[in-house]
Amino acid sequence: MSNLRQMVMFCAVALLTGCGGDSLERFGGPTMGSTYSIQYVRTSSTPGPQELQHQVESLLGEVDRQMSTYRSDSAIARFNRLPTNSCQPMPAPILLLVRTGEQLSQGSDGAFDLTVEPLLNLWGFGPQARELKVPDAMSLAQVRQRVGHQHLRINGEQLCKDAAVEVDFNSIAAGYAVDRIAELLTHQGVQDYLVEATGELKAAGHKPDGAPWRIALEEPRDDQQVAEKILNVNGFGVSTSGDYRNYFQQDGRRYSHTLDARTGTPITHQLASVTVLHPSALMADGLSTLLLILGPEQGWDYAEQHGIAAFFVRREGDGFVTRTNQAFEQLTALKP
Repeated sequence: MSNLRQMVMFCAVALLTGCGGDSLERFGGPTMGSTYSIQYVRTSSTPGPQELQHQVESLLGEVDRQMSTYRSDSAIARFNRLPTNSCQPMPAPILLLVRTGEQLSQGSDGAFDLTVEPLLNLWGFGPQARELKVPDAMSLAQVRQRVGHQHLRINGEQLCKDAAVEVDFNSIAAGYAVDRIAELLTHQGVQDYLVEATGELKAAGHKPDGAPWRIALEEPRDDQQVAEKILNVNGFGVSTSGDYRNYFQQDGRRYSHTLDARTGTPITHQLASVTVLHPSALMADGLSTLLLILGPEQGWDYAEQHGIAAFFVRREGDGFVTRTNQAFEQLTALKP
């Protein structure tokens, strides 16, 4: 749940020439401390890439101004600086994400929580972190008093807090941005597209030759990129959360940037990554993090109980073991 989180997907889409006058256009750039990329099929009735890029980057700028914890003037950064028992008017997207976070927190018995930023900073993974290290027990106990979604409350258009909590949207903001970009493209008449932002993906339709959009899921390794599974994507978001690229080691032990809010400490189980497919990239983003926190057994049970299409990769010895549930197999088996 960190802005430095590296997702475990990369696009496997080749440049193709158009058929019947249609062409494959692409553009991209920096965003949210990482990058974004758009590929879409341009027809005679859709805008050119320069016009769409301007609109997309305007949207991404809005998301950054509202939700970034890495800029002091964002709406959420200003809220985080407020003292206990304070309220602040918030734009509708922030309230939507807070409600989404509440849903995920309640569903996971508090394991997933948007208010873990003080813990991320304490362990060295947050925007105000000083160094990567294991905190002492007293510091951890003190910071945990400032964590918990139950300390947040929405009052009309205001977000309020009854403790000095700090909200971090890095586990769901990119998925939200992808959904917004997909909506923008659809509104502009684009029916065939692949949208990616900081590793979160959503695709619809096909490439100009009728072939599906395809992505490769990476094996969760920090030394090289190895494709583990290829997916055809049409009409849903794809999010992978992994614990293998943002971590530190101390006294021979590995500490992941993914924290369990119930304990205030990094996850220690053998689940290396989780991929979730969902019609909403926002929900795919949050659910992949939630399942990763819960781990290989509890996370699997949660996915089964809630019908979440999920692909699990667990460490075993020097290698990995994969597991997919029926919902995932059914969705990926659909013809594009």
